[in-house]
Amino acid sequence: QVQLVESGGGLVQAGGSLRLSCATSGSFFSISYMGWYRQAPGKQRELVAGIISGGRTNYADSVKGRFTISRDNAKNTVYLQMNSLKPEDTAVYYCNAVIATMITRNYWGQGTQVTVSS
Repeated sequence: QVQLVESGGGLVQAGGSLRLSCATSGSFFSISYMGWYRQAPGKQRELVAGIISGGRTNYADSVKGRFTISRDNAKNTVYLQMNSLKPEDTAVYYCNAVIATMITRNYWGQGTQVTVSS
């Protein structure tokens, strides 16, 4: 069974940094896309950053220049380096991946809380 396991969330002061990790476990053929979404209280889940297997990335305008997404294909792990954090970055961050097993589908992690204090 394929699972995404996130780690690295926590409490940090404004201006600080955190690094999120998301490791993929289980049996599968390939991972074509990995990304990070976030959901703040009372708001819809939104894309933060994504990366395809070839390395091309995309970012939400609100995090460009502050966040960096990367992936280690050998470890089937995606990272989100978050710098210059702001209180408005506070949310539950979810890992997302498009993974091929017998079928290709979307998978989600359980979420990790990021809280930025002012």
